[in-house]
Amino acid sequence: MAGTGAHPLARAEHFIWLTARVLEQRRFAHRFLDGDPDPVETALTAYRNEDGGYAHALEPDLRGPVSQPLHTAHALGVLDSIGRCEGLRVERICRYLSDVSTKEGALPALLPSQRGYPAAPFVPLVDDPPAELLATGPIVGLLHRNEVWHAWLFRATDFCWSAVDALEQSHPYEIEAAIAFLDGAPDRTRAERAADRLGRLVRGQRLAILDPARRAEYPVAPGYAPGEHHFPHDYARTPGSLARRWFSDEELERSLDHLAAEQQEDGGWPVNWRQWAPGTTLEGRPLVTLRALETLRSYGRPLG
Repeated sequence: MAGTGAHPLARAEHFIWLTARVLEQRRFAHRFLDGDPDPVETALTAYRNEDGGYAHALEPDLRGPVSQPLHTAHALGVLDSIGRCEGLRVERICRYLSDVSTKEGALPALLPSQRGYPAAPFVPLVDDPPAELLATGPIVGLLHRNEVWHAWLFRATDFCWSAVDALEQSHPYEIEAAIAFLDGAPDRTRAERAADRLGRLVRGQRLAILDPARRAEYPVAPGYAPGEHHFPHDYARTPGSLARRWFSDEELERSLDHLAAEQQEDGGWPVNWRQWAPGTTLEGRPLVTLRALETLRSYGRPLG
């Protein structure tokens, strides 16, 4: 739980300078200290490969030098956060996405080129991986939201619609990917209808803890770590998300109260997924901390 003393932002800043990679330090400075975006992009470039994809543990649970869709999704998120999801840099990324897509025109979570390099045991490595909403949805939604137009998006968007429409039994990370797609999808009427259905699914399958005081009563999804629960703020990361409609004001306020209280004594937020290597936790906590700060700020919570 958070300790007393300095404001949440000041404590988080200390944690970032103490533990974070250069990229997360630069991102924090840009978002919360009025820093320039150029150093963020410079730091991100170190993770880019010649094929236009990204690697080198940009996504901490995948290690090694080979480009992967999950790293590339992470890179797009960074570019989006500094308002630079455009131009030649994104054209190169889209070419990479085209090159590694499945026959459906969408993305697998993990390409077999990862074989021989460390990766989290909960990310399955197979020789012929299927396309997944988990990998494709956030990228497609982000590109649409930034009004990027590329030939790759046509089939990838169709894949995401089919995958979202087919969702019946799901799990939190897949729902997060679905809402990331729907929040950026150009067909807003269809997106709202799909989001309404997913909201009923989330509540019906108890995929969000609506009362943190009763979290022990909620199931953990198969394959998740003990305590790897999701809360309303994990789905509705901003007030403008379609997922915001899934929860009452009281439910969301409880969720945000819980998020604020999760700040640790050292100023950072904890990771709740399975910890399989020391470096991944060390690198993951600043990422979780940035996300927590962004979420709290987007809902007008005081950070100090």
